[in-house]
Amino acid sequence: MTADLYAAFRDRIIEVLARLVPEIDPALLARVELTPTRDPDHGELATNAALIVAKSARQAPAIIARALAEALAGVPGIAAVAPAGPGFVNLTLTPESWQAVLGPILRAGIAYGDCDLGAGVRVNVEYVSANPTGPLHVGHCRGAVVGDALASLLAKAGYAVTREFYVNDAGNQVQALGWAVYWRYLQALGTALSDEDFAERVPGGLQYRGEYLVPIGADLARRHGTAFAGPGLSMADPALWLDRFRDAAIAALLADIRADLARLGVAQDVFTSEREILARGAADEAIAALDAKGLIYQGVLAPPKGKAPDDWEPREQTLFRATEFGDDVDRPLRKSDGSNTYFANDIGYHADKLRRGYTVLVDVLGADHGGYVSRMSAAVAALSDRRAEFSVTLCQIVHVMKGGQPVRMSKRAGTYVTLADLLDEVGRDAVRFTMLTRKNDAQMTFDIDQAIAQTRDNPVFYVQYAQARCRSVLRMAAELGFGTEPADLSEADVSALDDAAEIAVLRLLAGWPRLVAGAAAAREPHRVAFYLQDLAAEFHALWNKGRDAATLRFIQAEQRDATRARLAMVAATSVVIRSGLAVLGVTPVEEMR
Repeated sequence: MTADLYAAFRDRIIEVLARLVPEIDPALLARVELTPTRDPDHGELATNAALIVAKSARQAPAIIARALAEALAGVPGIAAVAPAGPGFVNLTLTPESWQAVLGPILRAGIAYGDCDLGAGVRVNVEYVSANPTGPLHVGHCRGAVVGDALASLLAKAGYAVTREFYVNDAGNQVQALGWAVYWRYLQALGTALSDEDFAERVPGGLQYRGEYLVPIGADLARRHGTAFAGPGLSMADPALWLDRFRDAAIAALLADIRADLARLGVAQDVFTSEREILARGAADEAIAALDAKGLIYQGVLAPPKGKAPDDWEPREQTLFRATEFGDDVDRPLRKSDGSNTYFANDIGYHADKLRRGYTVLVDVLGADHGGYVSRMSAAVAALSDRRAEFSVTLCQIVHVMKGGQPVRMSKRAGTYVTLADLLDEVGRDAVRFTMLTRKNDAQMTFDIDQAIAQTRDNPVFYVQYAQARCRSVLRMAAELGFGTEPADLSEADVSALDDAAEIAVLRLLAGWPRLVAGAAAAREPHRVAFYLQDLAAEFHALWNKGRDAATLRFIQAEQRDATRARLAMVAATSVVIRSGLAVLGVTPVEEMR
């Protein structure tokens, strides 16, 4: 048996189908699926093969399903097969088929589940990309976890992955940061200006008031003294200090961001500066490239939806023909004053990614960027002549609860719960796993009490407890003289594993490669967390069943062959849990403390 049982039996189904319908288009065969059924009593696996080829074969799906079922009945490893519904065929495998997955798992180790779906294609996964104007908060945390797990998942599926952080260090927000840190600098020097007096003199007001800027201002005061203060510690000319103070604040806050990400287990390969991208003229180059393709024109947009014509001032702008690439409207790239729009700057950044040789671009963004997807998809398609793939993973809001009450703010940040706060409360593993227990585009509540509880209601505890139980069994077996090395157990006679609870575990272990490929193709790392919870549940159920049925206990000194078979299953379960946790960036514990 190969390392991927589903792929092996799918190949056999396709071979049989090709004989039944010899003129079939190979492209149709690529759409044939083999999936687990919801109820094993009605067959363990199901295939849509007959439904896929029926139209091309000009036969009713039920007729092809019956013929396929009859032909599959003689295939080794299939115990039962029957048509089911309009064009489906259900299969039940022999126990030996499920048992045969253990050897390949133990020989592969945590590389079990690796596949060549990506075929080495270069993928850029951009995530977090926070403005360096304050600490990371729980919203950034969710994007960081989802992006990091997605990058690991794509790497396991055979893509060449680069993890990137886009530093938004240009524009009005970082200018406002410069003013705010200057206020903290003057405070450290003992200025007589109140924050209200200061705010009145600042363009747009004093936007950033969190205490996290206090140490940055104090450090600037220690290094520069009163060199950048006006008479009587008042405000000096911004031309003397604004850029310097802005850059110092960005550097300090970016260092804090990197430190928080490191605590979360996130280490990105590339940090790209927006300011540098703009300074290189990437946006203007991208506009020129689009213009050379005939995709830029001067025009006037219709009023936006919901805006009455009387409230809309039509102005001629430089527009990108985004509608030619599936967008709802053409998009402005330059304002009426000739300056670039933010969208134009972002096109320049994505053009830079394409220039660096990536053919798949994945952006992990907050839910408020939903309107961004179609326009950037159009831009990437235009720049790459439709050869590059672009997708956006949107992460919805996270609400934090503790003691049944919402946690609304951080003492340090003042207005939100920081990533550092969350890590202090529950630790890295609980944060990462819990963030993946809901699909990224669904809002979620992060319950701090649940995340630290040692109960089955805590998903990370439940999965880690299964891993700890596996390791405990293997340690005890080693103490009793049983060989527990994977190379030794991979050759064990596993024919004793025929109880329904044991087969249930084997079925899940066999499905790990399929899960990896499917989750990577769908860009859905949460599927890994769901799978691990299912595997842990089946393993715990088998453990509990062994308490009542002595014949199912993992270690039986007088039944050495049966014990070795069960140790092989336990070791394989540990391998797959560790493989899954590696994708999620969660520690596989040896024992629960």
